[in-house]
Amino acid sequence: MIVDIPDTTTSKVSKKLAELREDGGVVALTRVLTLVILASKDNAEPAIAAANLASREHPCRIIVLASGSSSEETRLDAQIRVGGDAGASEVLILNAGGELAEQSEAMISALLLPDAPIVAWWAEEVPEDVGATPIGRIAHRRITDSAMAAAPVATLERLASNYGDGDTDLAWTRLTGWRIQLASILDSKDASTVTGVTVETPPELPSAVLLAGWLQMSLQVPVTLKRSATANGLSSVRLHLRDSSRGGNEIVLTRPEGDIASLHLPDGPVQQVPMPHRTLEDCLAEELRRLDADEVFGEVLTRGLPAMDLDVCRATA
Repeated sequence: MIVDIPDTTTSKVSKKLAELREDGGVVALTRVLTLVILASKDNAEPAIAAANLASREHPCRIIVLASGSSSEETRLDAQIRVGGDAGASEVLILNAGGELAEQSEAMISALLLPDAPIVAWWAEEVPEDVGATPIGRIAHRRITDSAMAAAPVATLERLASNYGDGDTDLAWTRLTGWRIQLASILDSKDASTVTGVTVETPPELPSAVLLAGWLQMSLQVPVTLKRSATANGLSSVRLHLRDSSRGGNEIVLTRPEGDIASLHLPDGPVQQVPMPHRTLEDCLAEELRRLDADEVFGEVLTRGLPAMDLDVCRATA
């Protein structure tokens, strides 16, 4: 069910949602959190679609601040989506223009679930200081996506300088498969034999930067970022070993394309490893599973990144 409410206020939107429930057209489910999505009017729908799918695992109230331009007429148009049009959630879309285009706490305060955690997701550009924004100050978790920024590597550096408990970035979440595979490899081998690591990446890929920082912190060896010939994302990780008498001194995990990675070991045949590319809804669902601080991400962002030479990852390099 989709209900449009033109030229309205958030108070009227809240009353309309209550009416829909009272009329019996909406099944009341236990909502575990409020997810606030901050996006532009033109690009809100992909984020809403991802949130709807993620809400099947985490029933929630989704509030979308789909802001327009401050030069537009000052006006708030709203839309309520429930039932099959909202996954396992309630979706409240606020299309604001003019003076209301500023994404502020006052815009959503009447719509927040009482006594429920608040998760904020900036689906497009990342603010200068996420935690200092009106929405960031009230959120328990703050999700950004540096890959959507005009300069992703510089955005990661800015996130590092303003990091606070509860911050996370989807560039980190996209690495889950790589981190699982690499941790498994290192558990089965003697990590002390690793003398260095090379991460091959196209420019401006924040996930590769975070992976390099994580490996540097985990192994305490030099990690080099190297430009790859492919533009299809993170392509390979090479673990350089001390000289081996059995025909090789590298472990290579590579995924040039598709969802199957190849694992090259110095003492065995090439293994095919399932490692599918993660969808936006997969990453969002993973982040909604935890409401505490991601301490590993925080350490990689604030300690791992400063130790890396990031110039090779910049588009201007």
